[in-house]
Parts: sequence; C-alpha cells; structure tokens
Amino acid sequence: MSAARRHAGSLIAFAIVLGWLVIGGVTGPFAGRLSEVATNDNTAFLPADAEATRAQELSTEFADVQAAPAFVVYARAAGITDADREQVAAQSARFAEVPGVIPPVSPPLPSEDGQALQVIVQVSQADSTETGDTIGELRRIAGEQTDGMTVHVAGPAGLQSDLVEVFGQIDGPLLLVTLCVVLVILLIVYRSPSLWIIPLLSAIVSYALAAFFVYLLADAGAVTLNGQAQGILTVLVFGAGTDYALLLIARYREELHLRDTPTQAVRAAWKGTAPAIIASGGTTIASLLCLLLSSLNSNRSTGPVAAIGIACTLIVMLTLLPALLLLGGRWAFWPRVPHPDRAQPEQAHSLWARIARGVGKRARPVWIGTTVGLGVLVVGLTQLGATTLGQSDLFTERADSVAGQELLARHYPGGQGSPATIFTTENTAEEVTRAAAGVPGVVDVRPAGSTGGQQQPAPAPQVVGGRVELAATFADLPDSDAAEQTLRRLREAVHAVPGSDAVVGGFTATNVDTADASTRDRNLIIPVVLAVILVILTLLLRAVVAPILLILTVVLSYGATLGVCAVLFKYVFGFAGVDTSFPLFAFVFLVALGIDYNIFLMTRVREESVKRGTRAGVLQGLVVTGGVITSAGIVLAATFSALAVLPLVVLVELGVAVAIGVLIDTIVVRSLLVPALAYDIGPKVWWPSALSRQRAAVSYRPRHSR
Repeated sequence: MSAARRHAGSLIAFAIVLGWLVIGGVTGPFAGRLSEVATNDNTAFLPADAEATRAQELSTEFADVQAAPAFVVYARAAGITDADREQVAAQSARFAEVPGVIPPVSPPLPSEDGQALQVIVQVSQADSTETGDTIGELRRIAGEQTDGMTVHVAGPAGLQSDLVEVFGQIDGPLLLVTLCVVLVILLIVYRSPSLWIIPLLSAIVSYALAAFFVYLLADAGAVTLNGQAQGILTVLVFGAGTDYALLLIARYREELHLRDTPTQAVRAAWKGTAPAIIASGGTTIASLLCLLLSSLNSNRSTGPVAAIGIACTLIVMLTLLPALLLLGGRWAFWPRVPHPDRAQPEQAHSLWARIARGVGKRARPVWIGTTVGLGVLVVGLTQLGATTLGQSDLFTERADSVAGQELLARHYPGGQGSPATIFTTENTAEEVTRAAAGVPGVVDVRPAGSTGGQQQPAPAPQVVGGRVELAATFADLPDSDAAEQTLRRLREAVHAVPGSDAVVGGFTATNVDTADASTRDRNLIIPVVLAVILVILTLLLRAVVAPILLILTVVLSYGATLGVCAVLFKYVFGFAGVDTSFPLFAFVFLVALGIDYNIFLMTRVREESVKRGTRAGVLQGLVVTGGVITSAGIVLAATFSALAVLPLVVLVELGVAVAIGVLIDTIVVRSLLVPALAYDIGPKVWWPSALSRQRAAVSYRPRHSR
C-alpha cells in the first residue's frame, strides 16, 4: 500500500475520532440527566385495559390532584402517653403546611392496643422528585423530639420516595462501578497500559449517545423511562459494547500478524467481524423490541430504551473503534506488539487448541455429558416461585417505608390506609357496600375520604357524574398474597351486583393486574422471541439445522440458569421469591445476549468450514474465538453483576441471573456443547445449504505452541 493511501486512511480515521469526540461532548451531559425524565409510579405502567387503570382514571373525577397516601406511624412499646398525643397532633398540623401535601391531614388515629398512633397524609403525585422532597420533609418533622418513640413514614408515597432514592444511585454509584469493572477486566485481558483506553472510550461515547436519544424520547413522552430501564441501559451498553470491542480487537490483532500495515489489518478485521457484530446486535435489538408486545407500559418502554442502547453501541463500535485502532497502530498493543510474522492463529491459543482437540476426539460424550449436566441444573426450577414481591421484600436493605409498614402491620388492621377503591353507580352504592362487606378478608367498607377511623360513623358518599367512590379496608397487608386473594373475591362480588358497573382499584389491585399482565406477556413474548431469533439465525447461517440446535441449546441454558438462581435466591440470598416479571426479563436478556456468543462462534465456524470442511472448521473456529468470547462473557457477566450495588431485589436478581446465564453460555454451551454437537453432526449441520454436501478442503488438527 502506498504511503499516500496510508496517510489518507489516517486522516479519515482522525476525522472520525474528532467527530465522535465532539458528539460525545455534546451528548455526554444527558447521561447524568436521565433521572430527570424517569418516573417510578407503578400505576402508570399498567395496561390501558386493566381494571386498576380504569379505577385510576375514575379517581381523577373525584379529586383535582392525584395523590398517594403516606402513613406517619408512631409507636411506643410502653404505650402512647398524653404528651405523645399532643406532640403528634402538633406535627400533624405542620404536615398540612408541607409543599406537596394535599389537605386535610387526618388527626392522629390510635391503635387498639394503645401502643401506636397513625397520621394519614395525602401526597401529590404530580412529580416523583417532588414526592421525594415532600416525604423527606415529613420524615424530618416526624423525627423531631421523638422522646423515645419509634417513628417511620410508610405507605405508597413513602415507598415511591424510597424507590426514587434507590434509582437516584444509577447516575452515580452504578455508573462508576460499571466503569471500574470494565476497566479492571480490560487491563487483565490485554495486559497493556494503553489498549484498554480504546474500548472503554468507545463504550463511554456509546452510552452518552444512547442517553441523549433516550432523554429526548422520554422528555417528549414517546417512552416511559423508569429506574429499572435506566439501570439496564447502563450495564447493557457497557457490557455489549465491550463485547463487540473485544471481538473486533481480537480479529485486528490476528490480522496484524498477517498484514503488512495497520490499515490493511483494520479493513480485514472489520470485514471479518462486522457481519457477526451486526447480526449479534440486530438479534438483540429484535428480541428487545418484542417487548413492545407487552401489555405493561413499563415493559413496552424498557424494550425500546435497551434497543436504542444497542443500536448506538453498534454504530459507535463499528466506526469510532476501528478509527481509534488505526490511529493506535501496532503499538497500541504494547508491550505485546503483534508483528507481520504470518503466525497461525492456533499458535497463539494453546489452551483452546487443547480444548478443541478434546472436543474433536470425544464429541459425542462431550455433548451428551454437558446436556445431562445442564438438565440436572434445570431441576432447580422447582424452587422458583414467581410472585408479586411484598413491600418488605423489595429492598435488600431495610428502607424506612418497610420499617413503617411493619409497624402498621403490628398495630393496625393490615389494609388500613391502603384500602381498595370501588367505583359504582349511586343507585347501587348500598347494595355494593353490603356485597363488599360480606367478602371474607374485608373488615370495613365506607365512602372514600373518611379518615376518622373505623370506630366512627361513615359520612355520606360524594357523588360525581352519577358515581360514588367507596373504600374497602382489608384485614391483611395490601401487598400480601392474602390481600390479593381478597381483592379477587371482592371484584367477583361487586361485579355480580346488577347495574353496578363496579370498578375496583387501589394498591392491591395494581399488584394483581400487574401480575396477571406479566403472566400473559411471558406466555406470548417468549415464543415470539424464539421465532424471531430462529429466522435471523437461519438467514445468517443459511441453514436450518444449525439455528434449531442453537435455539435449543440457549433454551436449555436458560432453564439451567433459572434452576441455579432459584436455589441461590432461596437458600443463599434469602429472598422471598422472584417478581412475576423476572422470568420474562431474564429470558429476553439471557437469550438475546446468550445467542450472541453462538453467533460469534458459528459465523467464524462457517467461514472456516468453507475453506477446511465442517469438522475442521468447527475446531478452528473454537480455537480462534475461544479466548475472546470467554473474555466477552466475563465482561458482560461482571457488568450485569454491578446491578447488585442497587439495594433493590428485582435488579439484584436480574443482574445475578444474567451473569450466571452468560457464564454458562460462554464456558459450557459455546465452548463444549455447541462445538461438540456441530462436530458430531458434521456437514449436515448446514443443511439444506450447499455447504452440507461439501467435503473437507484440507485436513486439520489444532496444535498448540511449545
């Protein structure tokens, strides 16, 4: 290649890098502003046709401002004193003056055992950040001069405030931990003082670009960004971006041994890896977009948010990364500088050459043994109980709202303060009240808005548009399984009243409708994701047998992962269970990301099979991709593990599941099961393409360097 062409290539690379740095500088600040457009109101995520959603819409007709209750609960084991009552009454009056509080504030409501007082405060839900500020001020006032009383702020508003505080850590601790994890692994993988900068800088620019687009869409109302989606976006961009970088850099290093100039090596590496990277990213994007089929608004938004992250990562990694590699040249790899010595790839991968040789000698025992081993792990699924996690089970740490809920459960009827709301016609209100009061688990039914306690007579109901709103108090905690069963019985009873047109909503109803929608989504979306991935693999590999085998291995890996997680969550972490949304999210991310490694492997295997024949191509593909794919899997597993820094059980479970699943995929499925299956089947794995009838071009046996 002439000096002029090399010089032109360097100038183009410099222009690309400069352009991306400018874009990164413009979009970077938006990465720290995502929390401004995030919302964590559970009701807002319900499907439009859910009964709880209809109840929420009806409630707007009875109140000018949407509110959620906060319960300020005071307790003294020796019994509440007269001085305590005076102090709480004074604080109750101050609560009404706090910005964001919607009067009236209830008077102190004593418990039957005389050991607790409760003040119910309605808090505006106009803005989640303002809700957090309001709850913070309530906690500050309630904590003044307690004189030995235990004081906590609980209820839906208190819970939302604690969730906002947790998700506020995404812009800080989670991002920092993710960066540190990627940095440490890159230093270990490359053992270079400078090379790690290239993939890490590319990942940072990818995240800035993704955050910019997500911010604009969330600010415009096109997507609903919640804390869960924001956390997933962070770890997904850095994890997937580093994976793509590792694959391209490994091929670039390989080509530097075979090419005279870095320009030639970059071009060859890009041509060799771009199809696999694009196919991998495209598969992940397609899988994530299947979440648009979800009936839950939160799922429908998480899919596009994560897909935007992958799309931005693809663009940056296929443009900025090659340009940085070209500018870095061979010396970016210092002190292990690759020279044009025409070294064969297997000479640099002695470990994987030995593994490939073992797979080739004992292919059938290897795939049978790994299949049986994974099947044993699947048995752990019997310990996986999908449920709606109660408020006390949401956090890995004891949040203030959880402590308050425990006090309420100890001293008051479980559902007091968070009643089910019933909207019915004025003419049937009395009959609906009687029907609701007769439901087992319901302890009181009265017109909504009454805060005087069950011992006082109910006021006349407010009539709006011919409808009235009733409040049904349950005997059990509103987030308990017993309350959910009561809610289902309550709906059945009031729906049966002729002409009532009854609609039941509230906190428990939201949980029930969310769980039902999650079950429906799981049954619909999982088969669709599998079908989409099968089509993509068929087009990519130009075969039918190989894609079916890959799908089956990934599904087996998914089952084994959930089996391991079920045992860990129950007996090691001590979690109460997994949320109903967990199996779907775990499936989408495990299958979408797990299939990536099979794509990386099988596209290279197909490339080598064309030259060498299928069985030799399988072994050669395993040798040259083994190290980089394993490194990529470790990076992705470590980045998703960073979700554990957030004290939220749902995200910890998802992070652990993806980490375990990715490691199973890279170490067992991609390294042993898939190569052994493909080797044992031979050329027929490419059926019905012409490659299935091709004989080996050369004999091949992987060897390792001495």
